[in-house]
Amino acid sequence: MSETSNDNTGNYKYCSFCGKKEQEVGKLIEGRPGVTICDRCIVFGMQFLQGDVNEDGMVLNKLPKPIEIKNFLDSYVISQERAKRILSVAVYNHFKRIKYLKQHDSTVELQKSNIMLIGGTGTGKTLLAQTLARILSVPFIIADATPITEAGYVGEDVETMLQMLLVAADFDEKAASHGIIYVDELDKKARKSGANVSITRDVSGEGVQRALLRIVEGTIANVHPVGERKHPGQQFIRLDTSNILFIFGGAFDGLTDIIAERYGRNNAGFLAEKTSVKKEVRDTKLLKKVTHRDLIKYGIIPELAGRIPVIATLEELDVDSLCRVLTEPKDCLVTQYKEFLKMDGVELVLKDKALRALAQKAIDMGTGARGLRSVMEDVMVDIMFDIPSEDNVVQCIVHEDCITKNVQPTKVLGESVKEEVEVEVKEVPLEELSEEAV
Repeated sequence: MSETSNDNTGNYKYCSFCGKKEQEVGKLIEGRPGVTICDRCIVFGMQFLQGDVNEDGMVLNKLPKPIEIKNFLDSYVISQERAKRILSVAVYNHFKRIKYLKQHDSTVELQKSNIMLIGGTGTGKTLLAQTLARILSVPFIIADATPITEAGYVGEDVETMLQMLLVAADFDEKAASHGIIYVDELDKKARKSGANVSITRDVSGEGVQRALLRIVEGTIANVHPVGERKHPGQQFIRLDTSNILFIFGGAFDGLTDIIAERYGRNNAGFLAEKTSVKKEVRDTKLLKKVTHRDLIKYGIIPELAGRIPVIATLEELDVDSLCRVLTEPKDCLVTQYKEFLKMDGVELVLKDKALRALAQKAIDMGTGARGLRSVMEDVMVDIMFDIPSEDNVVQCIVHEDCITKNVQPTKVLGESVKEEVEVEVKEVPLEELSEEAV
C-alpha cells in the first residue's frame, strides 16, 4: 500500500505515543512541531485518567457483562444460543480473573476455563470467534491448526500463534500474556490411529497436540521476533502463557458415530437414517451428549482434552435459521446485494419463497451458512451483469423460480419520458369563417 502522508521533512508521520503510522490509525493531532498523538491514544488516555484501564491497557471497571457480550453476538450470529452463553460467560470470567489477579493477592488460585466448540461446517464457529474479536479489549487472534507441525519439521509450529498474539498486542508482553487465542480446525490434528498410541512418529497430529499442551497448561515460551529466522544466540521474547485463554474449534466429522456406539446403537437402527433432515436432527442430539472420553477416542490426547473443561456444541442450521442468516444480522447478504443494486438506482426485492429456496440449496450443498454466499452469487451474477446497462429498470424482483428453475427475475421499468409536441391551435370566430370554410 502506498503511503502518501508525510511531514515537511519528508518523513512519514507517526504517533509519538504508540508509534503507529498515520495510515494505521484514524487521525493524528499535532502539537508542537514533530509531536503528534493519534485518536486511539487520546481515548486510552481518557480511560486511564477515569480509572477504567491500567498501565497495561487492561480493563478494570467497565467489564462487559455476559448478557452484553451475548447481545453483541446476537447482532451477528443467528441461533446457537447455548454456545453464545458459554462463550459470554468464559470471556467475562477471563476479564474478571485478570482484574482480580491485578488487584488482590489471594491464596485462592483462579484457573482459566479453556473452551472447545464442536459443530459442522457452516454452523458459525469461526464467526463467533471473529465477532468476539470486535468487542474485546484484550489481544485476540484466530489461528488455523491445519498448517502447524511439530517443532523441528517443515511447516509452522505453535510459536506462530504466540507471534500473532504479540503482534495483536503491539509487542506488549504483559497485554499478550492475558490475551485470547482461537485455534480452528483442531480435529485435523487428531491422532491418526485414534485413541491408540501410534508406533510411528505423528508430527502433524499427536506431535502438534503435545506442543499445544505445553502452552495451554502454562509455560514461559521463548518466541522469536516476527520476520526473523531462528538461529543460535538469537534474542527471544519471553511470554507467559498461564493466563492466555484458549478457544478451540473443529467439525469433528464422525464424532457422532463414536457417541452413538457408546450408547449401544447399531448401524441398522439408530445410525441408519433415510433422509438428510433426520440425520441432521440425529447428529445434533448426539453432539449434545459428547464427553471428553469421546474426544479421546476420536484422537485428542487425554492430557489436552483434560485441559479443555468446557465443551460447547453448535447445532446444524435449518431452513428457517438460514433465512434469518440471510436477512437479520448486520451486514447480512441480502442487505449487501441490495446496497450494490442501489448504487445503480435499482431496488432489489427477494420474495420469502426465494429466500427459503436459497437456504434449502445451501443445505443441499452440505456447507451450511458458509454456502449461502456461493448460492447467492450464482443467482445474482446475471442480474448484476445486466442491470448496469439497463437504464430504465427501477426494481428487480427475485422469485422462487429464479433459484429453482433458473428463470429470469421480474424487472420493473420506470415511466418512460416521452417528448410531447405541442401544436398551436388558432381560434377563429365563426362569423369570420367564409362560406367555403363552413
